Amino acid sequence: MADNKKSTGAADRKKVAKGQGYEVAYFARKHGITAEQTRKLIDKVGNDRDKLNKAAEKLKKK
Repeated sequence: MADNKKSTGAADRKKVAKGQGYEVAYFARKHGITAEQTRKLIDKVGNDRDKLNKAAEKLKKK
């Protein structure tokens, strides 16, 4: 589902929209991974920010 910029708030902040380049870029920069790695993580674990944070930390440790 596309990120709806008119519907923001807590629920929107808990997700990373794969189709929004700026969200992917921010997440990638924050975790020191590439945008492509971020997109693959979203495909693997979904777009829930908490789950993605944990998966990115594991990815960095490898």
